[in-house]
Amino acid sequence: METWFWVWLVAAVVLSVAEIFTAGFFMLPFGIGAAVAAALAYFGVPVGWQWAAFIGVSALSFLVLRRFSDRMTHEAPQKVAGNRLIGKEGAVIERIDNHLNTGRVRVSREEWVADSAGDTIIEPGARIRVKDVVGAHLVVEPSEDVVSATDQ
Repeated sequence: METWFWVWLVAAVVLSVAEIFTAGFFMLPFGIGAAVAAALAYFGVPVGWQWAAFIGVSALSFLVLRRFSDRMTHEAPQKVAGNRLIGKEGAVIERIDNHLNTGRVRVSREEWVADSAGDTIIEPGARIRVKDVVGAHLVVEPSEDVVSATDQ
């Protein structure tokens, strides 16, 4: 019986460490099942019950951890860096002209280099909406209530 204790213990350690190299909690349930089987072997429970505990606990752990894993992967990712500004409005502080590679905007108390969506020239003081982020540049478009210089 002492042999089964060591078999289960080594299996628990190997499977738990293998979880580090896999995604989605695939190996960890089996590591938990092996740890429970090792505990049963330590207390002298027959091998058949150890296997039953390994299979049952592994299956239960797999279902619980899969539900947790699915919940973690389906949450909307947080917007970071410039992406958090998409959809926000701001103001032009330096004329935006894609042909001259000029343009700066202020959005949420931050100043950013900006390009206009399309070939629209946007004058200082105009209200804009952030459409996209490309590298360290915001891609902006005039707010609906603003008429650009090229539209006139």
